[in-house]
This record gives sequence, structure tokens and C-alpha cells, in this order.
Amino acid sequence: MKYPFASRLIAEIAPSMGITVELEPEFQFAGELVFPNGNRHLFRNTNFNVNPAGSTEIAKDKAYTNYFLRKHGFHVPNGKAFFSERLNQNLPAGRRRGTNEAMAFAESLGLPVFIKPNDLSQGIFVTKVYTSSSIPPVAQSIFARTDILLVEEACPGRDYRVVILGESIISAYERMPLSVCGDGERTIDQLLTTAQKNLECLGRPNSDIDPTDSRIDLKLSQLGLNRTSILPECQKAFLLDNANLSTGGDSIDVTDSIHPTFAKLAVKAATTLGLRLAGVDILCDDLSTDAATQTWNMIEVNAAPGLDNYSSLGPEQLERVKGLYRQILLYLANHGV
Repeated sequence: MKYPFASRLIAEIAPSMGITVELEPEFQFAGELVFPNGNRHLFRNTNFNVNPAGSTEIAKDKAYTNYFLRKHGFHVPNGKAFFSERLNQNLPAGRRRGTNEAMAFAESLGLPVFIKPNDLSQGIFVTKVYTSSSIPPVAQSIFARTDILLVEEACPGRDYRVVILGESIISAYERMPLSVCGDGERTIDQLLTTAQKNLECLGRPNSDIDPTDSRIDLKLSQLGLNRTSILPECQKAFLLDNANLSTGGDSIDVTDSIHPTFAKLAVKAATTLGLRLAGVDILCDDLSTDAATQTWNMIEVNAAPGLDNYSSLGPEQLERVKGLYRQILLYLANHGV
């Protein structure tokens, strides 16, 4: 996160509601809200005093999130957690499992599988691997940052995020991975450089494309392409398997077409985890049709969903985001510290 989108939007909205906002002056990601009734709240970026601390901590942990969702009847990918050498040294012998066990588990699930850090966000290190031999270097990168990774089955479906506040659907959008579109002249690497430069022009300063990302090479290899390939005019190539907007993916707003069954499932999932504000990520064939008629899985629940990329889709989406923050401020006004 490079630009304090949420903080500055709160600072824009709050005064009209009689709320005083003081942002930390140097970076402006954190601030203090003082309400007309005397209530005070601190916030940091998209983290407000809306969700309970315990529920927020569970949502940060993908393995725990999957456990509790599955326990309460939701569909989640089959998966298992594996640990760094550092963490394994502190675990009982019977509980230790590392990279070798991750490789064996991936083969038992059936490749390809997703490897992901258990407690990092924004798609960092999330990698679809097609051979078990590809797992060790991914695991090494993850374990350099955190001690737990997940191996999960690669579930079919389109990738959607549904943002919940209380019983209401704030927004729903389909997320698509980073892609480039050929012009018959430039190489994929050249198209990628252009896409990187265009992000800020599109109003997405918190999205970032890393042209050196090794996951791009893995994906291109599966497509029979490489960085010097020249795509025919209008041919699109997806360069990552994860659809996070923070890594350069695109989105399509589907708020007005979400089927009531999926709206109900998303609200119930957030409530099950004790969250009032949440982004619920769902893989399915079509979010606009009945959930009972298709395969679906919940792949993540985010307790502090960022909406900066969504708001860049247009004026209607920006107004929805402003509406969300107004509702958050109204909630905080009546729940003092």
C-alpha cells in the first residue's frame, strides 16, 4: 500500500458529518476520529474498530478461516498447512511437516495446486504449481517472510469478491488476473512494461506489477510462450494465476447482478467468523445464478478489504465506496471507546 486511499477518503467525508479527523501528518495512513457525541476512534488504513479483534485475527489466518468455514458447512478448497524449519523446531515431533511433506501432499491432491502464505495478503507469493518439483523454490520464498504456507487444491471457477457491511452487500466484482493484449508488434515483456506504467494513470497507485515476478515465467511456460513472444493483435494472455487487483489484475462490477443465494452465503460467512465488515472471496461459475446449481468455494475472507482499485472503475463505484465509509462512520459514532 503506497497511497493512503482510505484515510484521505475518510478525511474528505467525515467533516460533512460533523466528525473531526486528524491524520498522522507524515504518511497519513493512520488517524483519529472525534465524533460530535464525544466518542473517539483510532484507525489505520482500512482497519477500523468495527470487527472484533479475535475475529480479525482468525480472518488473517487462512488455515483457521478455512477450518471454521468448513465446520459451519461452507465449501472451501481441500488444503493443509506446512511449516518452516524454524517453526518445526518448536513443534512436537508428530506435528512437524515441511517442504517434503508439502510436495507429497500436493501429489496426493493432484497437480496443479496453489501454494500460498498462510498470513500474507494482496496475493503475495500465491503460486499455481504444475509439478511437485516447483514447490521448493516457492516454499523457500514464502518461508523467508513467514513460517506457514498452505497447499490447496486448484478449484475451478471465476474469482469474485463480495464486500459486506452488516447484513448489506456493499459491492461485488469479478477479479481477473494480470493480462496483456497483443498488438502483433511488441513482445510480452514490452507489453508488460506498458501495463505497469499505465496503472497510476488508471487511478490505481496501490496496484503494482513486478516485471521480474517468476510466477509470470511459470505461467508463460504453461501457455507455450515466453517473454519475447509476440502476441497477435487483440489476443489476450493472462500472466498470473491469482486474480488479485494489487498485482495488476482487472475487475468487472457485478454488484447489481449478484444472485440472492450468493449474497446470503457471503453475509452468513462473515457473520460466522464474527465479522461486521468483510471481503468474501468466492470461486464459482457465475455469481449471478443460483449457488445451488453450480460448484462454488470460498477461498478467503478479508477483515479489512481495500476498495481503492474497485473505486477506480468509475463514479458509481467511487460513490459506493464513499457510502461504505459513511456507514462505517455512523457505526463508530454509536460505539465509543
